[in-house]
Formats: sequence, structure tokens, C-alpha cells
Amino acid sequence: MHSDDTTFRRLQEARLLQDRKPGDRLMLDDATLAAALEGSRPLTAGERAALQASPLTVRRLRHLALERRAASAAWRGSRGVLRAASSGALDAVVTEDGWWTLHFVAAGTGWRTVLQLAPQAPFAPALLAARAPLRVLDGAGTDILAGRLDADGECEAAWPFAAAPGEHLQAHGARFSVEPGETGTP
Repeated sequence: MHSDDTTFRRLQEARLLQDRKPGDRLMLDDATLAAALEGSRPLTAGERAALQASPLTVRRLRHLALERRAASAAWRGSRGVLRAASSGALDAVVTEDGWWTLHFVAAGTGWRTVLQLAPQAPFAPALLAARAPLRVLDGAGTDILAGRLDADGECEAAWPFAAAPGEHLQAHGARFSVEPGETGTP
């Protein structure tokens, strides 16, 4: 009866999260809750009792657990679409999830492309620490940029096409993607 156990646990969690107690306050600090989530320090009997007696502390524990899960979730890529107003000169485009901005900077007779990671992206710390290889593709699947993020969360390269960024992207599906790169990418 696995589904009955799951249903019971979900109902119990919903009841705990909906409970409100007058005068309730956080009974355990974030460091204690985080250590319990990581498994580096189990809660004592008194801390478990305090957690069970405080719906606010239970909600905080759940929030920290969800935040931790989101941070550890592997990023698999982001997609972007040019907006209808993006038909003229293009300065930048943003992925649909808002985590990446692709800037276009005029440089002499050509262009430079700068990929910028939003610092609030849940996977930002992991990508920055790993200096993971990335690539940006146009709508036809052709590489626009390939490289690794620097300490500021940016990666820069020359624009590889003869046409200006807006013209090129419009001609190739009006979309782009940011993806994990190959391990051999410079």
C-alpha cells in the first residue's frame, strides 16, 4: 500500500504546514536545521520536541529543504526567444527562465558576445565553482559562443557570424539556447 503511505504523509505534511499557533516563533536557528538536513548533526530529543511543537519552525525547515533541493538540482540548459520588438539593433537577449543574458557589444567592425549568469540562479554557485564548460547555440544549432564562466559569472567571445546579432538570430529561428558544454571546451 505504497500510495496509501504517500497520501498519509502528504496529508500529515499539509496539516503541519497549515497549523498556526498564537505566539509561535522559530524555535531552532537555520544552522541547526541545515545541519539536520545535511545529516552532519542529528537533532537532539529536545530539538525534535521543539520542532514538533512549532508549526513556524516546521515551515522554516521545509523552506530550507526545498531551497537545498533546488540548489542541488542539476542545470540542464536554458532557452531564449527573441521578442517581437527585437527586430532592430539588438543589445541583449535573456533566456525565458531569466538566468542568462547574452549581450552584444559593437567592437570595431564586428561584435563581441558576452554571456552573463544571473547571480540569483539556484545553480550559480555550483557552475561558478566547477568552472563548467558552456555553449550558446542559435536556433539552427550552430555555436555562437563556447567557453567557461569567469569568477564574475561571464564568458566572452567574438561574434562568429558576418551578419549582425539581431539579423542572424532572426534568420535562424529567432531563438537561442545556453547548454552545458563538452568537457574538452576551452
